[in-house]
Amino acid sequence: MAQDPLSEVVRALDLKGGLFLEARMTAPWAFTAQVGPEDCRPFMDVPAQVIAYHAVTLGRMLIAIDGLAPLEVRAGDIILLPRNDPHTVMSELGIAPVLGDDLLLPPGPDGLVRIAHGGGGEETRMLCGFLASDGASHPVLEMLPRVLTVPLEDVASLEWIESSVRIAARELARGRVASGAVMSRLSELLFVEALRRYCETEASPVGWLGGMRDPQIGRALALMHGDLARPWTVEALAGTLGMSRTAFVDRFTQLVGTPPIRYLVQARLAAARLLLRETRLTANEIAWRVGFEAPVAFNRAFKREYGLPPAAWRDRDRAAAE
Repeated sequence: MAQDPLSEVVRALDLKGGLFLEARMTAPWAFTAQVGPEDCRPFMDVPAQVIAYHAVTLGRMLIAIDGLAPLEVRAGDIILLPRNDPHTVMSELGIAPVLGDDLLLPPGPDGLVRIAHGGGGEETRMLCGFLASDGASHPVLEMLPRVLTVPLEDVASLEWIESSVRIAARELARGRVASGAVMSRLSELLFVEALRRYCETEASPVGWLGGMRDPQIGRALALMHGDLARPWTVEALAGTLGMSRTAFVDRFTQLVGTPPIRYLVQARLAAARLLLRETRLTANEIAWRVGFEAPVAFNRAFKREYGLPPAAWRDRDRAAAE
């Protein structure tokens, strides 16, 4: 069965996830928020890129970001901020916000920060978390809109997501931060569902997501991610799609934001990074597995993208995990 290219790309991003804050507010209330490096530190080193998210478990709230209209979020909704923009969450418009950092209660033994704030009216509860990557920038992350929403009742993975959130909440109630593996998998799934919903509902998604909407470019993405090791050429991809070379390169670059072979190299390097972390394969074995014909070319490309040769990157990654 062919792999879902959307899921494959998100997995290749190697996102880590964590819950770091539980907030309980009673109307009226409003405060500013933004995920900071200190929020991620219990789960990973300072990340290069952060996607913040809020999962509303009770009540409702508004979220406002400069330059965008306020968005209402209700219980069962999850909102993701792919650029980790500073934002204000509130019970209603017109309330002067306080600084969220001023509301933080000292973390307990589990390391979880909590907020209890408001005037005693209607209650809203939410869990706040993040998805983060410590790798180089990727077209998928660079070309996302500023806000993505996941109404859980609309997604096919509702049961898995809800059960995972309940597991996390139960772990929190017992005084433990939720399992890193569970939260990272949940974060991946939430991200995939948010991207899928965006692709399905937006009239003209941009970047890589726009490529997924285009039948021919979407097929090209699926072909590449379905077999990264295959020696793809522009001519072979264009021919498979029934397009001329020039038309294929122009449309791919216009929709995805990077030429097809450059995109393929980035995808191969992201897959290689996962194999370095998760397997004992040598760098040379990984180079062949992800489609590099010569180990020296793999080493050079990997260092250019991630700052270190593959073996050195693996050593640093394992040392950081100890």
